[in-house]
Order: sequence, then C-alpha cells, then structure tokens
Amino acid sequence: MPKISIRFGGYQNPDSIHNQSAMFFGGKLKEYFKDQINFELIGNVMNLGRMSGDLPQMVSSGELTCCYISTVRFTQWVPEIAVIDLPFIVKDRKTIQNAFSNRFGNFLKKRFHESSPFHLMGIWDNGFRHITNSVRPIYSPKDCLGLNIRTQMSEIHVDSLKSMGFNPIPIDVKDFITQINTGRFNAQDNPLTNTYNFGVHNYHRYITLTGHFFGGTAFICNRTIYDSWPKDFKDTFNAIAKLATEYQWNLATQEDELIIQKLSIENNLINEITDDQKKVFMRSVNPVLEKYRQSISPEIFSMLEEN
Repeated sequence: MPKISIRFGGYQNPDSIHNQSAMFFGGKLKEYFKDQINFELIGNVMNLGRMSGDLPQMVSSGELTCCYISTVRFTQWVPEIAVIDLPFIVKDRKTIQNAFSNRFGNFLKKRFHESSPFHLMGIWDNGFRHITNSVRPIYSPKDCLGLNIRTQMSEIHVDSLKSMGFNPIPIDVKDFITQINTGRFNAQDNPLTNTYNFGVHNYHRYITLTGHFFGGTAFICNRTIYDSWPKDFKDTFNAIAKLATEYQWNLATQEDELIIQKLSIENNLINEITDDQKKVFMRSVNPVLEKYRQSISPEIFSMLEEN
C-alpha cells in the first residue's frame, strides 16, 4: 500500500482536550501503520489566519484530510443533527454518549455519508455550554436583558438566547477572541474548557453554570479520500477513530471539574443555578423547542433517550 498522509485540522491550543485527542488518534495510527502513514496535526488553523468555520471547507477541498468542528456547522447537509443543539434537550453525558454509540450515532454516520462531502468518524463531547459575562451574576432570564452575547453561527442558538433575554451576536470564535476586550460583547456562552482555553475568564468575572446547550463536535474525514482507501485500511482507521472518540469522552468527563479548580476565586464568581431557576430558563425557550419539534421527526428525539 502506498504511504498515506493524514492532515488533521483543529482550532484550539495544544492543551485542549480536542487536540489531545487528535494527537492520540495520530499516535495510534502511527503505532499501527508505522512508516505506511504520515500524520500532521494543524492544531489551530486560526494561527494561519483562517476562521474556525473554514475547517469543513478545508476538509471538503482536500486541503485537510480530517478535522474536528462544532456540529452546528453541518445542518445544511444533515438537518437532523440540529436536535443535539436544542436547549436543555441533552440531560447528561452518559445518555448522549450512549446515543452516539448506538442507533443515533449510526444514523448520523449514514446521513453524513449520503448527504455530505464528509465521512463522520464520531461525535466528540465539547461539554455543556454555560454563560459568562462582565456585568452581573445571572440567576434568571431577567438578568440576561440588555446583555450582548457572542454565540455560535446557529439559528437555534440565536433563537434560544434571544428567548432567554439576550441580544445574540453570532460570529466565528476567531473574531470573538480578537474583540473580547473592545466592549462589543459583555457576555458569551461556551463550555468551560473553551472559556478557559480562549482566555475569556480574564475578561468575564461572572460564570453561570446553566448547561443550556450540549456542545457536540463532529470528527470528520474527507469522504472522497476515505472512499479511495483499501477496505482493511478503512476498517482499522475507523477502529482507531472509535478509540480516539472514547478517549476524548473520558477527557471531557473530567474537564469541567479541572477547569473550575484552575479558575481564581478572586477573579471569577461561579454560580450554579438551582433546579427551580433552571425550570424558568427552560420555560423561556419552550417556543424554540416547539418550533423544531415540528420539523424534526419524533423518532430522532427518541434516539437521544435510548439506553
């Protein structure tokens, strides 16, 4: 078999759990295939002047072989994947990881292969998204009024945060990082791992553990390149991708507690909303849930809850 080159792209720093998992993936490939494979990780394409949102196009064009990027970037090809991003729909890690391992994960892999230029190797766990801001602690939707919040390029996220009372501004994370100290944004939502690794905690004193969205990350490969490989190589490639996904899930499960330990109590005030406070937030986004229940099959919702 001719030597195969894998160029893997990401958008985070070397210590992030995503880049650690990408390196684990590359290490296992080289361990198994030895000199038959060349693996290169471009851990942060933003250092090359690219946007994080450029990653799918870079994989589609063949500039990269693989990447990781938020699942919100793939609804044009696989509309059903939007179910992951609905507010408060994912209850806990164990349930969603089980769904990814079984019927829901298999369904997404089939849909990606049929409808997109990508082969889906797995869904990584980017953690539950929480709110940070530079103005005040948040305990209810009333506290969100008047805050300009950076959010992902997602209609669901924009609609949901608007329902909570925010003024959402969807932009790529590269632009957000460069503008965080300009006053354009006084709030943002992200998993704790991103909030810390992007340095947001240095500007936003208040961190509210709402867990309003679950952050799914698609681990993808160029489908044309993938389809050109021999079957035995693809089988091993997929098996190693599964190991990397499980490795990433284990890192993600530990990450929130590790990040909280790193945050300074002098600089950051962390509050976890109560169950009753969470119910108020959940009622505020009911119109968004009802809207998408009209367009997403009930069977898709049931896949998320299977044991």
